[in-house]
Amino acid sequence: MKLGTMLVDIWQSFFKKPITQRYPFERLEAPDQYRGKLVWNPAKCNGCCLCMKDCPANAIEVITIDKKAKQFVMRYHADRCVYCAQCVRNCRLECLGMAHDQWESAALKREDFVVNYGSEADVAHILATYGKASAGAAAINAPE
Repeated sequence: MKLGTMLVDIWQSFFKKPITQRYPFERLEAPDQYRGKLVWNPAKCNGCCLCMKDCPANAIEVITIDKKAKQFVMRYHADRCVYCAQCVRNCRLECLGMAHDQWESAALKREDFVVNYGSEADVAHILATYGKASAGAAAINAPE
């Protein structure tokens, strides 16, 4: 590319509208099929743990508090998730889904990526009993 051609391109670009998006200030809508953050409906869940077994990244933990009363807490590790939606496809009761509008997942601390789904009382009980450590053993050892 010759210097004269390059200077003409530079001069023309001063008067053109920018092509890039001003991201934090202007946000585009995500497509409907976009796989964003995992959402869980505890009312439909029966605690079969298929989602936890089928997750290739071990991003889901289902902690059973009381199976007869349908008290479960799901711990979702967004930092481990590969957004393959394997858990959503294998859930027989359709209690899992991928939100297409919740796709921004930036955080400064790793703890911000751990999401506990369930009722407030159940989540508080699990956090008090098992703390912030991985509760994988809690799902196995919890009473049914």
